[in-house]
Amino acid sequence: MTRAQRAAEDERYRTWKGPYRPYDIIKEGTIAITAIAILVVVLAILFSSPDDRAVTTRQWARTMPVNFLQTATSELDGTSETATYGPPYNPYVSDSSTDTGAPDGLDDYTQHLWFIHLQQWFGVAHPINAAKDFVIDPLRTMPQQPALQAAINRYESASVSQQEAWAAAYTKALNKASVAGSGAVSVPAGSYGPISEMMGELLAFARAGGLDGAILNSGQLYQADYTKALMFLADGNALTAKAQQEHLLGNQWGMMNETGSYPGQVWLWLYTFWYQISPFSTSTNADIDVMAIMTVLSLGLVLIPFIPGIRDIPRRVPLYRVIWRNHYNSLS
Repeated sequence: MTRAQRAAEDERYRTWKGPYRPYDIIKEGTIAITAIAILVVVLAILFSSPDDRAVTTRQWARTMPVNFLQTATSELDGTSETATYGPPYNPYVSDSSTDTGAPDGLDDYTQHLWFIHLQQWFGVAHPINAAKDFVIDPLRTMPQQPALQAAINRYESASVSQQEAWAAAYTKALNKASVAGSGAVSVPAGSYGPISEMMGELLAFARAGGLDGAILNSGQLYQADYTKALMFLADGNALTAKAQQEHLLGNQWGMMNETGSYPGQVWLWLYTFWYQISPFSTSTNADIDVMAIMTVLSLGLVLIPFIPGIRDIPRRVPLYRVIWRNHYNSLS
């Protein structure tokens, strides 16, 4: 079809021969805005987002003391998810068991797509030393306990192999731990070195509410960065249990849900849909794969006016004639 033929068929080039009637756009707009405002206020009252209290290490240590100690020990010996995450939290450590020869261990980065290795490109933007930030430094803020400070000094002066042996023995003992009515955790006797005393004091510190502030302490007047506290909580089971209870896990379509039985971000269904199907539901590379798919789909949506064939569908499928059938009937 030529440009002239398309122009001749376009309604904008036709002279309107139908009837006219007055239309007060100010009145119509005022009524519409007023109705929408009332509707928004009513729905906000009925379905406003819940104000759930934040999950804290104090709550975690009081309700799940054994899991708290297991997580803290994994932070101390460098085996937790945060400690081994790599960029942007800590330097990447190559794993020879999965290295296939790619330069700089690129094949070991869990989130990558072809040549795109975002973790390596952006580097360590938010450094976290799990052992120091979550265990040692908070314990150092308790200077009035010389026995504790001596235990920390003993731990830090020991060899790496000795530290690992103490941590491994204590972690194994936690599987047989018992919890007293006071919340104290007891483990069978063993060769734990100073770790047993350090973990006991850390648990008591957390139960008293001091650990939250110690982890968040940035030396600034206002504290708005909760990354470290969230990473510590995420390494344990506290956040997972809460998320499962509120149906916020990935396999529960959590990205588009709201806490409690409230409507959430339903428009995010297309993003969270991919996490429910294979291979994304079981892939450690799912985040960047889904991001790539959504980027392609979003670009396709934006570029519809420029894609031949697709851009002509509204004109070739005359649905508009059904919608404006009264108008077209009046022309015949």
